[in-house]
Amino acid sequence: MRTARPAGNGRVDVLVVGDANPDLVLRGDVVPRFGQAEQLLDTANLVMGGSATIAACGLARLGVTTAVAAVVGDDSFGRFTVGLLRDAGLDVSAIRLDPETPTGLSVILSTAGDRSILTLPGTIPLLTAAEVDAAIVRLRPRHVHIASYFLQPDLAAELPTVLARIRDSGASVSLDTNWDPAERWDGLVDVLPLVDVLLPNTEELVAIAAALPDLKAAPTGDPIADAAARICQLGPVVVVKAGKAGGRSFAPDGVASAAPGLALDVVDTTGAGDSFDAGYLAAVIADVTDEEERLRWAAVAGSLSTRAAGGTSAQATRAELDEHLSGTDARSFARQ
Repeated sequence: MRTARPAGNGRVDVLVVGDANPDLVLRGDVVPRFGQAEQLLDTANLVMGGSATIAACGLARLGVTTAVAAVVGDDSFGRFTVGLLRDAGLDVSAIRLDPETPTGLSVILSTAGDRSILTLPGTIPLLTAAEVDAAIVRLRPRHVHIASYFLQPDLAAELPTVLARIRDSGASVSLDTNWDPAERWDGLVDVLPLVDVLLPNTEELVAIAAALPDLKAAPTGDPIADAAARICQLGPVVVVKAGKAGGRSFAPDGVASAAPGLALDVVDTTGAGDSFDAGYLAAVIADVTDEEERLRWAAVAGSLSTRAAGGTSAQATRAELDEHLSGTDARSFARQ
């Protein structure tokens, strides 16, 4: 069994668990027309992909010591992925190189207002609970962030036990499920009670809440708040990514918070939600206790990531984040 060469073996602030793969982002005339029609693109970029690894890169960019636990193929895409992560300053010692299975790949068909994602799972589902346990023991993270739950069914099946051990280690836990390709949203009723923070977008929030039929909350007329309230009954704080509108947070005790995004000329929204995750978790690691301030970190980080193509090329530095948070550029915040 081969592993990627480590960047370091000391304790890390955050261990990010999940998918590691490249994204091929295509823009232009991207809506397929079959019948052997040839269509011309405006741009094509091979960039860092994977919800987990985009979030990890965002954390590193914000100065958070971060490691990744994942599996990639021992192939050109796998080496490309590990190389980008190492160059970003991440600890890659918990990434396994699998000689038998190709690295996962996502093809992003991106338009001005929407995108479609075609994913080859490849090595993405191969990460095991034992590998996550070993990484936690060795790297001793303060926080563990888990992404792309539904792309890793074997790990998902063991996740309640893994999360219990993480909590025993003293680390906190966040989860970004991403979309369920099967649209069944199974298993979360056993996972969410062991999660401190759930980080869905609005569509994922509604789908997750609808999959919890035994949970009820008094309706408020706000479908986002109502869905979050149902999930909060299982225990986690629910932090909702709302695109250019920023983010909203709902706590089990009923306290709600919100923060706007930035008013920017958007180039590409790929990975913006993962950069939002990175901003929120960076605030947690920085011991920011005010929930509205955590949301501001998240909304600014998510917004700034849309300035260039791909999920990581325009991610915020800590200096850029601080500039926006200080109020020196307050006019750039979107009006709500």
